[in-house]
Amino acid sequence: MKRLKIQAAVFAGALLCCFLWASAFPGIKIGYRLWGIQGSDTWRIIRFAGVRFFLAGFLVILFASIARRKLLLPKANEMPKIMLLSAFQTIGQYVFFYLGLAHTGGVNSAVVDSLTTFFAIIIAALVMHMEKLTPGKILGCLLGFSGVLIINLSSQGFSFSPLGDGLVALSALCYGVSSNLIKLYSQQHDTVIFSGYQFVFGGVVMTVIGHGGLCLSGESVAVNPDDATKAVLMLVYLALVSSVAYTLWGLLLKKNDVSKISVFGFMTPVLGVVLSALLLGEGGQLGVRHIVSLLLIAAGITVVNLKQSSVK
Repeated sequence: MKRLKIQAAVFAGALLCCFLWASAFPGIKIGYRLWGIQGSDTWRIIRFAGVRFFLAGFLVILFASIARRKLLLPKANEMPKIMLLSAFQTIGQYVFFYLGLAHTGGVNSAVVDSLTTFFAIIIAALVMHMEKLTPGKILGCLLGFSGVLIINLSSQGFSFSPLGDGLVALSALCYGVSSNLIKLYSQQHDTVIFSGYQFVFGGVVMTVIGHGGLCLSGESVAVNPDDATKAVLMLVYLALVSSVAYTLWGLLLKKNDVSKISVFGFMTPVLGVVLSALLLGEGGQLGVRHIVSLLLIAAGITVVNLKQSSVK
């Protein structure tokens, strides 16, 4: 009974992370509208993301410091690891994703980005040797990936663009590496400190990159005074999404195999489609394929976790 309760808590935590990340899909779209950012404004988008992640890191450190009644600071020998983690988890993942997104369609990016789970599990098994690559894990990934394909593929089909989809694939690879780095570092270091300060470092770098690009292009962004309060509140919400979800995800990775947690990542794009439909007034687009997609992903999650339980 105790084991079942622990498993239920892990599942609930992973699903909460996926729900929070999924809510960022419509949240980012709303945020762009409030801040006057167009989908093709790559530098503005990177700067927006940089401010968001800096704020996320600040909130993680602030809340954790208040809870522990002391200012949380990383040790000197931890900073290189934090910077390496940030290079993959925040800077690499999001810069590659946004640059790639500017040169590919939403369907392609969603499908290619779902490779994050494959990369995370393969790196954990074949590169870092932290767990075994079993037929069950492979089958679970294939089921989950099938669910993502079903919900994203349209009559236009799928084609691969090196500059667009290639960069999105690099973003997925960065996520796979960062998931394993979190697992590795969490065994000897404070997960909350690493999560907070990697966001701060990554946020500063992305803000500088985005602002530098804007200065070179001579562009500026103007916010409608009537939307200023809403714009700030949405930015704070997106920062909270990142701070809560990534910190919780790191804690889950610390106590569980990478494959057991990462396979839940297939839920994010599906929940993102559903939440976008509901929050952006596109509910009429939901249909049978969304149900089939969820069932396939749920089957994939079940297969991976059942196989792991039987092995243990």
